[in-house]
Formats: sequence, structure tokens, C-alpha cells
Amino acid sequence: MAGSRARWINVPLARVARLCSALLFVLLAHITLIQAFGAGALNADLRNERTLIDRYARPRGDIRTYDGTVIATSRPAEGRYRYQRVYPQGARYAAVTGHVSLRRATGIEQAQEPLLTGDDPKVKVRSLVSGGSGAGAQVRLTIRDRVQLAAYDGLAATGLAGAAVAIDPATGAVLALVTAPTYDPNTLATFDRFKLAATSKRLRGSPDRPLLNRALNRLYPPGATFKLVTAAAALASGEYTPTVLLDAPARLRLPGSPVYVRDTGCGAEHPTLLYAFQAPCDTAFAGIGLQLGQDLLRDQAEAFGFNAGELRIPLAASGSRYPVSTDRSQTALAAIGQHDNRATPLMVAMLSAAVANDGVLMRPYLVEDVRLADGAVISRAAPVAYRTVMPPMLARYLAAMMATAPGAGGTSRSIAGVRVAMKAATSPPGVPGAQDVALVTAFAPAEAPEVAVGVVLERPGVRGRAVTAIARAMIRAALS
Repeated sequence: MAGSRARWINVPLARVARLCSALLFVLLAHITLIQAFGAGALNADLRNERTLIDRYARPRGDIRTYDGTVIATSRPAEGRYRYQRVYPQGARYAAVTGHVSLRRATGIEQAQEPLLTGDDPKVKVRSLVSGGSGAGAQVRLTIRDRVQLAAYDGLAATGLAGAAVAIDPATGAVLALVTAPTYDPNTLATFDRFKLAATSKRLRGSPDRPLLNRALNRLYPPGATFKLVTAAAALASGEYTPTVLLDAPARLRLPGSPVYVRDTGCGAEHPTLLYAFQAPCDTAFAGIGLQLGQDLLRDQAEAFGFNAGELRIPLAASGSRYPVSTDRSQTALAAIGQHDNRATPLMVAMLSAAVANDGVLMRPYLVEDVRLADGAVISRAAPVAYRTVMPPMLARYLAAMMATAPGAGGTSRSIAGVRVAMKAATSPPGVPGAQDVALVTAFAPAEAPEVAVGVVLERPGVRGRAVTAIARAMIRAALS
């Protein structure tokens, strides 16, 4: 009797024992999976205090401009974190460097993280072979100090939101990249968690959006700067030459629409293509769009890099857009840079860079070389062609048209005797779906280009000519 009762009592105990065994097996299996497959993710999680301590246990490599100016470095710190990131130039280079904080990294700090921290296999191996300390590699950028500061000071003087980019058209090297308003990355490099949280909240909540890299990630209606694309498509079609006569009525009714395109000062009813490009002859260029059709115009836009998607330089640049499908009235608007056309300031600079380089657009890049602490170079930039936009002869025609087009406000076509090729534009707030922006794309010298620039200002009002002044200051700095 006692034996049967004992057996009856042992039945649930045996079940509990089997359940505990199963749970223990599941726990051990889960721990094994975490150790085998999840360790990398846990170590990379910046909420992991051990990871943070290791992250700041050794100095990150410096970030320098092409001229050698240190724009990000590490300095000894007190407390549990041995080194702190410092940005000696503050906000001037924030659009390029980004920042490193306890929570995240942005800009070049993020794009070149393994190299800067020394975790990249090439850095580790070379450092061990040379008897190094294991510190991160130094990243030298293509940014030129004079051009960057000219862009930064020019944008700051306006007090407006916007961006400015300069490119070497022969190589694709980015000489300047500035966005406004901006921020001081030192304020986010603090180890004070409460201060960091307050600063992050303030910057994220600001209506001015200082953390937005407008140069790479803000899309604007290109306005008359898009006439470079339309003119290139017209010349490539074989139906147009710079001297061909165009129809430029005072107003042009769009097919199947009650909307009219109006000229604001063309001054000629039958201008040449050259004159129509120089003056604000919107009806003439809308007519070119109607004549060419959506396919030819879209193909030329995509040859310049529209609709190509994200471009990494190595910072991620949003893709500029040209509408994939348009009716006739929309095609006419697209031909003058309206409708759904959108371009980043980087693309605005790339328009001129392609024309300046005989129709070959080089891939933009920001990193010139990477060096170990002892100066040994472990990687160096190799310029590569990104797109063939147009034949060289057509590029020269278009360059000549840009070199004779008037600047904003009737500004001089030269800087210290150097001829400038330029196309300025405004997108008035009255255009449906458009923003109030002023833009300019330019290159110089017109005969032997060394720099191409793109500048955009948001809501300039009566200060639209400032966009040309900034472009001229950047060109002057690049050529000096």
C-alpha cells in the first residue's frame, strides 16, 4: 500500500523533473546560441557599458582635411572612459565629420568607424607588424580648408538655411561640403549622460533641423539649373544647335491643362537656344520639353545621375529624382526644373562638374587616404568615372553657353580675371509644389575647369543674389 502510494507521489515529481531538465536544456541551448551567434551584436550595442569602456579605452584616429588641419581627434579623459573625442574646428566641419557620442556615430566618424577605431583587419595587421599601439588609423579627407571656410562663412552671413558643395571636376574629390544651420559636435561628445540627452533633444526638436545634412540629404526643386539637362538633351537630339531659333511666346498653355507657363523677361519672341539659355525664357525651354518628349528628357536626366538611388561618398547622399512617367504638360514643366524634379546640392554641383569635365562625371569622394599612426599609407583614393553624360563636343557647347549666361543680379562673369561658367535659378513660391529657393551651379576657369560648385539657399526672399556671392567666394578660394 505504501509502495503504491509512493509510486503515485513520484509521478508528478518525475514530470517536474523532466520539465526542469527540458528548461535547463533550453536555457543552455539559448546561452550557446547567444555566445556563438549573438556576441557580435551585443558587443556592438552602445548600451553595453563594457562596449563603451572598450570604445573609449584607446584613441580613435584623427580626421584631417587635405591641408592637414585636424578636425577630429582624441584626448585623454578622466573617469571610466580614458579618451574623449574632440572637434577643434567646432561647427565648421560638422557636416563632414559628424560626431561620436555615447549613443551613436554619424558622418565620417560612422562611415570610417572600423578604420578610426583600429578594428579594421588591415589596421590591426599593419599595426602589429610595425609594433604599433593598436590606435586607430588617421583619415585624411579631400576637403580644402579655404574652400570649406568660404562656404561656411558665406552661408553663415546670410542667416538662411541651405548648403554648399564644391567638387574637383577632373577627379570627383569633394573640396567643400557645408550645411546650414549646423551644430557643434563637441556638445554631443560629452560623457555627461544628462547633458547629452538634453542637447540631443534640443537639436532633434529644433525647427531649423541642424542635424540634417542638407548638402547630401535635402531635395530641392532645381529650377533653371535643370536647363543644363534640357539643353544637353536638345543638343544630343541633333535637332538643335546653339544658334537655332526657338519659339518663346509671352505665355504658353500646357497641353490638356488650364495652366500657363509665363516668361518673366525673355525679351525675344524667337531667341536662339544660346539666348534662351542665358535669359529667363521659360516658354522656350518648356517648348523644347514638348518637342523632345518625356523619354529623351528622362534619359538625359538619368545620364546626369537622377534616379540613380543613394550615392555613397562614403557618406550616404540621397538620390536626386526625375519623374519616371509624365504627360505632355508635366514634361514641359519638368524641362524648366519644375513639376516633381528634385535635386540635392551635391547633384547641383555635379551638373556643372559633368559639363566641365568634357561630359564625363567622376564619382564624388571624400576620403583622400588612410594612414597608420606612423604615417604609413594603407589606402589611397583612386578617381573613377561615374557616368558618361554627353559627348565632349556637346559638353563644350554647353560650357560656352554657361560661360555667357548672366549671373544673378547682373554680377560679373569673371573673378580676378578668370572667366566663370554659371547658371543661377530661383523657384518662386507661386509654383505649385515648389519651395522658395535660390540655386546656382558653376565652374571655373571656364576654359580649364578646376572647381565646380553648387549652392542652395532656402526662402531667400530679396536676398536671392547671395547664392551667387557664396559660389564666387568658394571659386575664389579654390583658385587662390
